Amino acid sequence: MDTQIETLEFQAEARQLLQLMVHSIYSNKDIFLRELISNSSDALDKIRLEAFRDKELQVETSDLRIELEVDKDQRTLTVRDNGIGMSRAEVVDLIGTIAKSGTAELLRKLKESKESDADLIGQFGVGFYSSFMVADKVTLLTKRAGETEATRWESAGAGTYTVETVEDAPQGTSVTLHLKPEDTEDHLYDYAATWKIREIVQRYSDFITWPVKMRKDAKDTAGDEEDAEWETVNSMKALWARSKDEATQDEFNQFYKHISRDWTDPLETIQMQAEGTFEYQALLFLPARAPMDLFSRDRKRGVQLYVKRVFIMDDCEALMPEYLRFVKGVVDAQDLSLNVSREILQQDRQIQLMRRRLVKKVLSTVKSMMADDTEKYQKFWGEFGAAVKEGLVADFDNKDAILEIASFASTNDPEQTTTLKEYVERLKDGQEHIYYLTGASRSAIENSPHMEAFRAKGYEVLVLTDPIDEMWVESVTEFDGKNFQSIAKGQVDLDSDEEKKAADEQQKDFADLTAWMAETLADTVKEVRLSSRLTNSPACIVGDAHDMTPTLEKMYRAMGQVLPPVKRILELNPTHPLVTGLRKAHDERKEDASLAETAELIYGMALLAEGGELKDPPRFTRLLADRLAHTL
Repeated sequence: MDTQIETLEFQAEARQLLQLMVHSIYSNKDIFLRELISNSSDALDKIRLEAFRDKELQVETSDLRIELEVDKDQRTLTVRDNGIGMSRAEVVDLIGTIAKSGTAELLRKLKESKESDADLIGQFGVGFYSSFMVADKVTLLTKRAGETEATRWESAGAGTYTVETVEDAPQGTSVTLHLKPEDTEDHLYDYAATWKIREIVQRYSDFITWPVKMRKDAKDTAGDEEDAEWETVNSMKALWARSKDEATQDEFNQFYKHISRDWTDPLETIQMQAEGTFEYQALLFLPARAPMDLFSRDRKRGVQLYVKRVFIMDDCEALMPEYLRFVKGVVDAQDLSLNVSREILQQDRQIQLMRRRLVKKVLSTVKSMMADDTEKYQKFWGEFGAAVKEGLVADFDNKDAILEIASFASTNDPEQTTTLKEYVERLKDGQEHIYYLTGASRSAIENSPHMEAFRAKGYEVLVLTDPIDEMWVESVTEFDGKNFQSIAKGQVDLDSDEEKKAADEQQKDFADLTAWMAETLADTVKEVRLSSRLTNSPACIVGDAHDMTPTLEKMYRAMGQVLPPVKRILELNPTHPLVTGLRKAHDERKEDASLAETAELIYGMALLAEGGELKDPPRFTRLLADRLAHTL
């Protein structure tokens, strides 16, 4: 019969694209085997479906498998399956797909791209042609199920390829790679080594549905080893596809340790299975302890992404937001392309929808933990609460859900944290605000002058000491209808009607002193007024309602932000002996130069009391020493 041998040419641009891809783009050449096994897995899926649809199709489906065979002497690697196979027309069409995409525009983008290797190649697909990264010549032999003729395709990946019709071939497809010499400097490993092939299979294709088999014999040589027994080298155990009834917690724990490199059991296991418009399965874990690099700039984050049980990438950032970077696990999508890049993932609508659902599931799991297992929740929040609160700034859509699962230290209990719901339930009659104070430590906050009136009147104050607290309180305005109010900002309204009347009278009595101090300290403060938040301290410094806190100001300056100087308000305690004494001295001897120094000392003490930094510490020390000397 006519074998119909054809020699066809690649398009010039496709040839350039292929050469560029093979020789200079992809640093991780191991993925060639992932691609070939994935193709075989698809072929096995298709023949099973075809046999179900067409009862007259004469095919054998009782032992569907993928075989890997190494010939060390000839330096060949063959990937074989007994799947659906291809006709001659399909070979020309499907294997030639890359030629159809080989346009000048595509090549230009490829050459100009500044992305990393892995991201770049994913945009254009590798698939079958990734074989040429490791092989000088590739031979494909395939026969479509139900047909009598087979097709052989062969190419050295240069200018041409041949297509030939042959008679004798088994059902399915085999791809034989004539391997290049090992070159470790170019990340080209010895793919004729069986240990390397097993390693790649277990890393990238361990969970695909079909068995991937290799000969047990260590030599794995073709020809004289026909009787050697085959063994399955992939586990086929996709835990995420099994219910909790079908897998033990110990299996989940071992899987978590495998993917996370953590030696402790996870705190919580989360399973998801979505059906409908598109399907995916997820198996996520909340660790029991925070990793050392949780707040490191170079940390890795994200869950592993699989497509149809084929490993695609570690640390898929597109599936998990930054504030949930500690979540580990696997997401297995059914409808994504295998050759998907990180850039495409960021824009993919399905990925974005999956991300939203995964985030909601994680947050709802923590909420359930809070209700059902307080001890476990407290352990989780103690390890990861500071990271989760970043979501209050970064994830506005889930702000309310995060506020519901958040807990904070407060003055209500020196040991136990409180939720916002619990705080609101304890509000005093007439209290309209959720009061808080940020600071470097609980000790600094509890000893702050700003706390005095709140402590005296029994108002609960949230004690916020994480750096992120400085930021989220600026963007989150309320919870359950109650506004957040910093006790170090704006006016504080804690007084009764009688106290307010008395305060109005004091304002009149101290008007001359506050006006004089405002003028004297004009370079450092924008206003001096009497305070209703002090009981023991002579003075404190507060900001206007919308002023940036000093700590936040320091953070921005440390990041290189140029900020204008911020003047704040000095509040005086009208009952403190130092303030009343200064008022009396000012009434009696307004021209006394030492009074200005006393005003400067009062401001400096207030600044130090809140943890601030003096502009001129030596001057402050000298003034204080002089005043102390006069008292002796």
